[in-house]
Amino acid sequence: MKPKNCLIFGASGQIGRNLIRSLTKNNIKVTAFTRNIHQKGYILKTQANPGYLEIVEGSIFNYEQIKKLFSKADLCVNLVGILFEKGKNTFTNIHVEFPKMISKLASTYKIEKFVHLSALGIENAEDSVYAKSKLKGEKEILDNFNRAVIVRPSIVYSVDDNFTTQLMTLLKLLPIFPIYYNGKTKFRPIHCSDLTNSITRIITDDIKENIIEFVGPEEMSFKDILEKLLSLIEKKRLLLPMPISLARMTAHIFELLPKPLITNDQLRLLKYDNVLSGKHKSNSDFDFNCSSRFEDEVNKYSYMWKSEGEYSKKRVN
Repeated sequence: MKPKNCLIFGASGQIGRNLIRSLTKNNIKVTAFTRNIHQKGYILKTQANPGYLEIVEGSIFNYEQIKKLFSKADLCVNLVGILFEKGKNTFTNIHVEFPKMISKLASTYKIEKFVHLSALGIENAEDSVYAKSKLKGEKEILDNFNRAVIVRPSIVYSVDDNFTTQLMTLLKLLPIFPIYYNGKTKFRPIHCSDLTNSITRIITDDIKENIIEFVGPEEMSFKDILEKLLSLIEKKRLLLPMPISLARMTAHIFELLPKPLITNDQLRLLKYDNVLSGKHKSNSDFDFNCSSRFEDEVNKYSYMWKSEGEYSKKRVN
């Protein structure tokens, strides 16, 4: 049988790269859309066997180019998202207008399956611009393509992430680490491969649920996560609760950086737990295997942040 072609937007991120591997292993060809083939192409080329991956460079604002790609696609996955605004990449453009455009094209070209990556916990975060844009984008998609599947994961982690890796870098460097809301915000971290294998199942098993929440097996507070990371990299650090008024001031300063460590909008998001809402079906309802445990998986790459490397003996600094 001729392999189907899946068009992936946001293919060069950690989820995109893992998804390419998962889809191509299941005899699905991938067209990976990236904005900079010279920067990301060499990484993407290693994710699939020859003949199963085509890499296309372009802008998500180039309607005519994207329209041509849809004319050749059977499936589409949108992984494009941002955590902070910069220039033309606003929450409205990235989370609302772009999903609106491609969901209309998916409908026009009768795409078999449209999967969109959103985020867990956005329904409660009414004071977050990020969350409101995500919700509005979901509505646009379902209005235009009512067979779409919205995937809402908790924090996604892996060796390729910008979450555990960035935290371990900071924890290695800083003797004191600030925590917000006393570190009590709850998460259900999910390993990237568990999520991408599940997205592949959504496509191959033709699952039709409109919104599915994805979580890992363990509920952890933000403080729990930091303490676990410190144990894995064999460090002792003071986790210091920071008053929110001071946190807002420092966030304003960070927002001046090209890649801010935290923004005021992200501070608002951190008020809300990132766990199952109970309003929608979750990965457990579909028997997806999302059982990877946080400590076991992070332990596989945490040695890169240890003082003595992979084979160091236990020593707390």
